[in-house]
This record gives sequence, structure tokens and C-alpha cells, in this order.
Amino acid sequence: MKVVTVIGARPQFVKAATFSRAVREHNQTSQKAVQEVIVHTGQHYDANMSDIFFEEMQIPKPDYSLGIGGGTHGQMTGRQLEEIEKVLLEEKPDWVLVYGDTNSTLAGALAAAKLHIPVAHVEAGLRSFNMRMPEEINRILTDQISKILFCPTDTAVQNLVREGFKDKSCQVRNVGDVMLDAASFYTQSAKRPAIPEYDSFYLCTIHRAENTDDENRLKSIITALNELSETQPVICPIHPRTQKLAECLGLEIKFDVIPPVSYFEMVWLLEHCEIVLTDSGGLQKEAYFFSKPCITMRDQTEWVELVNTGVNQLVGADKQAILNAVDAAKATNFAQAENLYGNGEAAKAILAALLEFESA
Repeated sequence: MKVVTVIGARPQFVKAATFSRAVREHNQTSQKAVQEVIVHTGQHYDANMSDIFFEEMQIPKPDYSLGIGGGTHGQMTGRQLEEIEKVLLEEKPDWVLVYGDTNSTLAGALAAAKLHIPVAHVEAGLRSFNMRMPEEINRILTDQISKILFCPTDTAVQNLVREGFKDKSCQVRNVGDVMLDAASFYTQSAKRPAIPEYDSFYLCTIHRAENTDDENRLKSIITALNELSETQPVICPIHPRTQKLAECLGLEIKFDVIPPVSYFEMVWLLEHCEIVLTDSGGLQKEAYFFSKPCITMRDQTEWVELVNTGVNQLVGADKQAILNAVDAAKATNFAQAENLYGNGEAAKAILAALLEFESA
């Protein structure tokens, strides 16, 4: 069985690494070999993705690096679609595997579907119900043309049921979350970043355009973080673009700003922080994996089960709501939020399902 995996950003490499490990383990013990061909579209240029990144994280290097980034969403997706199609015509895989909701996800799925190659979508069924987000469009369209939809949660399964997927010629499976696989595997490699010696601290990230491109939202968030830092250190690995926007707006940052960190350093920060404040999608789940209360500075989240069980608070960009949520987070009880994302073996379940489908 040959699988072409299409990815375009560093977080997708971390997710895809879980499947690559499952393939390697399978090939060591099974007579039915699985070949994985990795295609990196280059959607997000990341200087941290050097040779050492692949070596430390035990991630196979891409077989194809397309170098397609920049431009509008339409331009990027179209160029990726064209180049991925060439790869698929050359490789003739049995499956195309895509992750999440990037333009690379949609381009890979479209290229495969038009060539009648079955698509397997990891992280299927997630919905923010905000059609202004490009990610929402990408995930909905990818689900529609996938043969197997690998959901990370019961909520994701129910989203697909409501959308009529029970009546479509596809399979919907809750396999758990590959990010839990990754978090469990990489905890042993956590590395302390260059930060002051604090007894305790809050961890914060701000990068989403809905916050950074809105002057009022960004000002409100930074004001709240400044106030929090008066009584508890706040460490924020900040994207240079976010910091530049804050400077252009004349916003003084009083909390601890550090350069973007590696995945291993982020794992260390998650292990040692008290509370997570973020507008990231993935970090909401990772906070949960490490039993850390999360405050999400967005108006919607795909991970509604975290909000429903009280381990994540959705506060938007309102200063007072952020401050109130920090106080409430100190009493967070994780007992009602056990096993929301499976058992940490999602990648093995994905591989088993693909093999099962092939032999059926």
C-alpha cells in the first residue's frame, strides 16, 4: 500500500510524524509493507525546519518540497493543486492523506479527488461555524471529498452526522487525536527555553489575524496581559509580525516577550506553566494534554468539548473577560474532562483503518 501524505506547515509535520512512526513500526513486523511518500507544499516558510528539526523530532524528510507559499488564498491553493497533481500522477498512490484545515489540505484533497484517488482526512469534522475563517472553508470542503474521515472527538463525529455524512459513501471514524500521540511521545525531549528563573508563570501566544489585525482587539489583549504581569510573570513567545504591529500602534508590552520557540521548548513551557492564554487552535488541546487550564482569546473554538467540560474558557478579546477568566481558571477541575481525545494511539488506528479498507 502506498500513501502520499500532503502537509504544508510545521504543526502538520508534528502530526504527520505520528503516522510515519506507525508505518515504520508496522513495516518491522508485517509482511504487507506500507510506503509513505511525503509532500511538503511549502505553504508556511519556517526557518526552524532545518536538518536538526527533522533529526530531533524523528520526522522523515519530505520526498517532494514544492516551495509554494505566499500570494492570496486562491493563488496559493491553485498553484499547490497543480503541483500536487503532478506528484500523484508520478507516484500513483492508493491513498492521499491530509491533515487539518490549511490550503495545502484542500489542495491535496482536490488533486486526489479529481484523479479518483481516495482521500483520508485526519482531524475531520471540526467546525468553528465561522465561514469568514479560511480554515473553516478548507475543512468543510475537504470533508466533502474524503473517503475516510478520521475524527479526533465525539463532537466532530456528531458534526458530520448532522451534515448528513451517514448517508454518504464514506466512513466516519473517531480514532482520537494525533496531537495526543505527539505530546505523549515528545514529552521525554522537552527542553527549557531561555527564560528567567520564575517559580511559576502564565504562558501566552497571540498570532491569529482576527486579533493582530484589529487594533482594538490587540490593544485590549495586551492591556490585559500587562495587568496580569503585575502579579504573575507572563511569558509570550511572540511572532515578529505581532510584535511589530504592537509597536506600530504604540502599545507598550510589559510582560516577558521571547522569540518563537521550538516544539520541544513549547512542551517544556506547557509542562511548567500555571495557565495558558492563547488564540491558537492546537495549543488549546495541548494545554489540556498537560492538565493546564486554558483561556482562549477568540470568539469561537473548534474544541467545544474543552469549553463544555470547563477546562477552557472562551473570552474573545475583552480585557475584563480575560482577567476574570484567569481568576476562574485557578479552580479548574479536570476530573470531568478525562479521555476527550482518545488513548494516544490515533496514528495506529488510522493506519489499521487504511489497511482494512484496502483489503476489504
